[in-house]
Amino acid sequence: MDWGNHQTQCEHRTIQQGFYSASGDGNVACVTMSATSLDEPGFAGSPHSDGLLLNGSTGDVIRVVVSGGQWPLGRRVIELLKADGGFEVHEVNQSTDVIDASLDVFIHLAPGDHDALVERRRSAVIGTPELLQAATVQGAKHIVLLSSAMVYGAWPNNPIPLTEDTALRPDFGFAFARQLATVEQLVDDWRESGDDRSTTVLRPVPAMAADGASSLVRALAAGMGGRLGEDDVPAQFLHLDDLAEAVVLATRKKLNGVYNVAPDGFVRSARVRSLWGMAPRLRLPDRMSEIVSDLRWRFQRGPIPPGLRPYVRSTWLVSNGRLRAEGWTPTVTNEQAFVEGTDAKWWTMLTPKRKQEIALGAMVTGILAAVITVLVAARKYRRRH
Repeated sequence: MDWGNHQTQCEHRTIQQGFYSASGDGNVACVTMSATSLDEPGFAGSPHSDGLLLNGSTGDVIRVVVSGGQWPLGRRVIELLKADGGFEVHEVNQSTDVIDASLDVFIHLAPGDHDALVERRRSAVIGTPELLQAATVQGAKHIVLLSSAMVYGAWPNNPIPLTEDTALRPDFGFAFARQLATVEQLVDDWRESGDDRSTTVLRPVPAMAADGASSLVRALAAGMGGRLGEDDVPAQFLHLDDLAEAVVLATRKKLNGVYNVAPDGFVRSARVRSLWGMAPRLRLPDRMSEIVSDLRWRFQRGPIPPGLRPYVRSTWLVSNGRLRAEGWTPTVTNEQAFVEGTDAKWWTMLTPKRKQEIALGAMVTGILAAVITVLVAARKYRRRH
């Protein structure tokens, strides 16, 4: 797909906007939350939250519309809302990007669904202006947007870690990151164009799970840890369950601002290699490496499309401190998320002691099998003679 036909350049938050029209298939889930839950600790409007009150009238039902409710993250978000005693959930699937019910909060997950966008040959920007307009008409005062930490770009001079105040520099060769930066700008413009409006922009690192690792995330995971240690970069992998919790928290507290979403710490390239069960590959000169990678990608023998290469060559680790301060806590480590979301073999997560025990058991089993084989052969020999 030629993503460039739908692009605008974005660097250091300077975006030349264009006009977009909605088309193609989509799905929208309609969710309502009982206002009685606003008195619970940690909810917007309570003494335990720095968020804003979701609705001026505590006697009203707070309605939420979710775009992209049918992909693994969207399903998790809706399930969490349903399971919460303070939520009344109604799912509505529609064939067009239309919001025709009054609401207070619009959760815009669709731009982050990379595979659905590719399948429909659609830019992440398409449909967002119309959805924002429709949400405004229906009374929305808050928007939760799913973006990506990839909008920071992967550059050799990136600070470690990247914070929410870092300027956006999405790589020019990676159209999806530029699209998400444009969507962020559209949402920010919406916030500034009206009174009493607020937005939450979530920028997660690659998120995965057993039932939900996109082709983009799998490509990133496959490309990390492939070269010698000094040339490899550390990585972060987020579980979709933790990302869904972040979305729900942002909705409950009506968080206003940008928030990175990432586990604590990172996983080193050597560990990524061991999880994959791969041996390090010798580094080729940069130009030769690009030629080989292009050929491998062209003949479907390599996992990394050209636009993603900077993201496996330069560090783009992010800080999760701001979201943690709001009460969010990651429950799955980088390694656990990686193993669940990839084809990494189960034994790569065993401790050295457990590996030694298994190796010893295998050796004993092998010796016993050899002894039994010799005894059986000797018995057959005696019978013949």
